Amino acid sequence: MARPKTRDTQTITIRMDAALFDRLCNYCDRSGQSKTTAVERALVMFIDDYDKKMELLASMEADNRS
Repeated sequence: MARPKTRDTQTITIRMDAALFDRLCNYCDRSGQSKTTAVERALVMFIDDYDKKMELLASMEADNRS
């Protein structure tokens, strides 16, 4: 019996360099997480970091205009 979905999700398909895929698989094996969880966490970290950098840049530009 399939387990009920607990959150709204979307499916994506990507092509990935074979060496990076091997690194991902090794990381998941060592950390005990699924590839989905690992990729979701990595994307959240990357996008959060990008957003913070853009906010800082906007703040610096606003300061320079003052």
